[in-house]
Amino acid sequence: MKQHDVIVIGGGAAGFFAAINIAEKHSNLKVLVLERGKDVLGKVKVSGGGRCNVTHAEFIPQELVKYYPRGEKELLGPFHQFMTGDTMAWFEDHGVELKIEDDGRMFPMSNSSQTIIDCFLNTAKAHQVEVLTNSGVKSITKDGDYWTVETNHESFTSKYVVVATGSSPKMWNLLQDLGHTISQPVPSLFTFNIKDRRLKDIPGVVALDVAVTVLDTDLYSEGPLLVTHWGLSAPAILKLSAFGAIELANRNYKFNIEVNFVKQSFNTVLDNLKQVKLDAARKSVYKSAQFDLPKRLWQQLVLASDLTEESRWGDINKSQLEQLAAQLTQAVFKVDGKSTFKDEFVTAGGVDLKEINFKTFESKLQSNLYLAGEVINVDAVTGGFNFQNAWTGAFIVAKSITQQL
Repeated sequence: MKQHDVIVIGGGAAGFFAAINIAEKHSNLKVLVLERGKDVLGKVKVSGGGRCNVTHAEFIPQELVKYYPRGEKELLGPFHQFMTGDTMAWFEDHGVELKIEDDGRMFPMSNSSQTIIDCFLNTAKAHQVEVLTNSGVKSITKDGDYWTVETNHESFTSKYVVVATGSSPKMWNLLQDLGHTISQPVPSLFTFNIKDRRLKDIPGVVALDVAVTVLDTDLYSEGPLLVTHWGLSAPAILKLSAFGAIELANRNYKFNIEVNFVKQSFNTVLDNLKQVKLDAARKSVYKSAQFDLPKRLWQQLVLASDLTEESRWGDINKSQLEQLAAQLTQAVFKVDGKSTFKDEFVTAGGVDLKEINFKTFESKLQSNLYLAGEVINVDAVTGGFNFQNAWTGAFIVAKSITQQL
């Protein structure tokens, strides 16, 4: 049985960041990373379309936590310890310069996730962190002050164990065996499947700023909206899927949404349309898009308002005008199912947050057992926030362990 000072289970973002920070802070420690897959840092590789969305340009902890449907309250303290600016400084100290894009997302200047992977692998090698792939963990047991971690190949002992396996049902089962409570995992960050004639012929159309409400709930979001071949996506939808992950799962992903495409009231829009009717009486309604809406979207909403391609402003009646105002401000769509959003696979659920000391990310139930990343019940909207949770938790774990040593 091989002995190490620290065993990190999980070779993803949080696991690697914890391992290399432990090794950097305390060069004499024997640090081992166990990864069940054949490669490490798989999610880092595919994140951000292969560019790796490292973090987000939000530098105030009280604002940053608002992007976490689960973990908002608990992460406030940790973000005061290791924040977005600290992430930027860490990567720059390790030769990786980051850039901020217009929407706040941050990427390596190289636009390649391989830059982040190479940084981690080179740092691990420089500090003699041992990395074993194809090493699935079968059991975690404790005898006195020492942990025994059994893999499908061999067993290891260590005083400290860090679990950073992401959304792993197998690892959650092992943690349950150690007394932890697991919040029921459900998907987060998904798009809405919608079959509707208004959307059928316009995939790729983007409305830049809409308001979306899930009817019969308090779920509401704003932002860009993208029409896809399957329904609707983009931030306005993804935020709803994250903050509504549990509610929407309970509804078996069958519910209705109301979209306000112009973010104005029905009456305000109706008044504007009445004025257009007077000013452009001889013009085609179908061809004269209003409110800066994409032309193809406008045309579908016109056709859904009991109007035709030949209808002129001066000819439309009160009922048609009201229908058009309703389509612009109160369009109801029936959602029937979900689809995964690209490779941003995120799960709501994990180790109950009440069982973790967020000053150290140590288990409150088992001494010298630490948990970081998505293995705990923390998740965020898309945009680099899930990685920031991983960096913060892992850094604090490393700090806590090395201070004890």
